[in-house]
Amino acid sequence: MLETSARLLRLLSLLQVRRDWTGPVLADRLGVTTRTVRNDIDRLRRLGYPVEAQPGIAGGYRLGESATMPPMLLDDDEAVAVAVALRTASAAPLQGAGEALLRALTKIQRLLPSRLRERVESLRSAALPLPTHGTPVDLDTLVAIAAACRNGEQLPFDYDSHSGSTSRRRVEPYRLVGGDGRWYLFCWDLDRDDWRTFRVDRMTLRLPAGPRFAPKPLPPDDAITAHVARGISTATWRFRARVVVHASAEHIRTRIPVPLAITEHGPNRCEFKVGSDDPRSLALYLGMLDAEFEVRDAPELAGALRDLAARFVRAAEVAD
Repeated sequence: MLETSARLLRLLSLLQVRRDWTGPVLADRLGVTTRTVRNDIDRLRRLGYPVEAQPGIAGGYRLGESATMPPMLLDDDEAVAVAVALRTASAAPLQGAGEALLRALTKIQRLLPSRLRERVESLRSAALPLPTHGTPVDLDTLVAIAAACRNGEQLPFDYDSHSGSTSRRRVEPYRLVGGDGRWYLFCWDLDRDDWRTFRVDRMTLRLPAGPRFAPKPLPPDDAITAHVARGISTATWRFRARVVVHASAEHIRTRIPVPLAITEHGPNRCEFKVGSDDPRSLALYLGMLDAEFEVRDAPELAGALRDLAARFVRAAEVAD
């Protein structure tokens, strides 16, 4: 019986790593006859696994979709990767998912062998997550947006801008992009007739989704993420500033991890626009440039820089 159970687990593992298997290939992998494979397939079906069979010379077996969630088999690296990902995701601002993530993490950690549990625990004890300031996003909202992206359906919603005003929007959704503790929707705005980025935590969906649309040619994924990052750096923030830096564009890019549209005015003089919900955070960021800079058209940022400079001066006087 133990031999049969071990063989079933091995068969299930094989079915999970590749879409299609022929009977003879499975029999060869397991060291049994094709008749034994058929019997084992029937056992898996009785346990709730939806194994599909295709007759004929080119036929075989595949693991289909199920109405319920049957057990899964993970190898060592997969189990550690899932445990680490669940631990990281459980700290993210995703409303309604935190408890489910922790339950899944608890189940996986309870089943991990000690050697794998030590790998997960060593990473947990050594890694400190950066605090995120994003507003929690409702899990159902995120799933509904993802479904509209997948199904190619127009998405109507009300949007709260950073200024506090609310507008009705209608878009063709394409990609969800996560970063900096927030979720963003990359889409084609039907009213603006252009690509736009919206913060998901500011969206109130008006379901059901609208009619289907013919997908537009998409930019490459790295171009999409760069577009979203540029939008994050300016349009979605409450405070914005135009900054002139006495340094090269390469120097700026090595110190600010967000893609910026930098205009060069000479070998050591550049200009770019940035934004933040908190001018003090932006002032600290600019201080990390390690270069002389000038702030234009941003009185809130100018005030934050004065306060920060005064604080540093007081700290230096105490240290002397």
